[in-house]
Amino acid sequence: MPDGAGATGALAGVRVIEVGSIGPGPFAAMMLADMGADVIRLDRPAGGGSAAAAAQVMNRNRPSVAIDLKSPAAVELTLRLCQSADALIEGFRPGVMEKLGLGPDVVLERNPALVYGRMTGYGQEGPMSTVAGHDINYIAVAGALGSMRRTGEKPLFPMNLVGDFGGGGMMLAFGIACGIIEARASGQGQVVDAAMVDGVAVLSTLLYGLRALGIWEDVPGTNMLDSGAPWYEVYETSDGGFVALGALEPQFYAELLRLLDIPMEEMPQWDRPRWPEFKERIAAVIVTKTRDEWAAILEPAEACATAVYAMHDAPSHPHNVARKNFVEHDGILQPSPAPRFSRTPGSIRRGPSATGADTASALSKWGLGEAEIEALAASGAIVP
Repeated sequence: MPDGAGATGALAGVRVIEVGSIGPGPFAAMMLADMGADVIRLDRPAGGGSAAAAAQVMNRNRPSVAIDLKSPAAVELTLRLCQSADALIEGFRPGVMEKLGLGPDVVLERNPALVYGRMTGYGQEGPMSTVAGHDINYIAVAGALGSMRRTGEKPLFPMNLVGDFGGGGMMLAFGIACGIIEARASGQGQVVDAAMVDGVAVLSTLLYGLRALGIWEDVPGTNMLDSGAPWYEVYETSDGGFVALGALEPQFYAELLRLLDIPMEEMPQWDRPRWPEFKERIAAVIVTKTRDEWAAILEPAEACATAVYAMHDAPSHPHNVARKNFVEHDGILQPSPAPRFSRTPGSIRRGPSATGADTASALSKWGLGEAEIEALAASGAIVP
């Protein structure tokens, strides 16, 4: 019986092999596991201790098997697991899985219906496909980072949310789900080439449309969504906090000005040459109250305006509390599974495991006998 037996969720009954990696690969696996998929994580034998593992919340909802993929017996074990799996996730550079004897051709020969998910920064081919990089590089090449700056300032990267997780892990999870649906109809698996550069480019689709219409200019910090507009901006409050204004539509802009006690005729929304002047006027009003005072005024209103919260206080915001957007599991505060399902909700069924903590039990639940597990351990292929 698979490790996810009894689990509820939209993906209950789906079986996934995750070849251990960092960043977007584990995030994609977490998303699938949160939704009920039975995911088994194959980790390198060396790893952090249990204390460090407890905080690696992206590894939740799936067991860890310590396996040495340089061992022929471990490769054969992985191929055997693939025979009963719906999908495999790997996050190595192009060619590494092939060198291990676990490339798509070999795996799909064992299980023609398997979906083979590949997570990289630059993709499986192209002049930069074998070059090392991180989120900041991928969003730079995709064209997103260059637009993330105010006029006269250098680009500011949004941590690693856009490349690793938005353009990477989420795209891979989406690709895996699409591939499984198609494979169950056709009986044929395929390779999902999820590159962060590709994913970030897709995330920019709206902006390219606006640019084609002449609404978006190539000068950063002069447009409606990149800090150019006074009504789509962050302003400092009297106590050093901030509020975020997003009054894009005219009715919301009108309500915002009413709350700020600024006559509409004095600040026409689309008078772009005067936007810097309007920013100064709004800033002078916002700085007269504290963040929480503005939150009480702005957040209940139809002005698309909120206070700005950080990781230390966002979980206690009344809306997040009501939505249960954050949950404490095994003493670790973490985001809840998303999106929401009315009939088959996702869940956190178990916390993250230390590397290899579940080797024997996980393999047993995936069909290996006790003698087989002992033989693999004796050969060094796995670490029970």
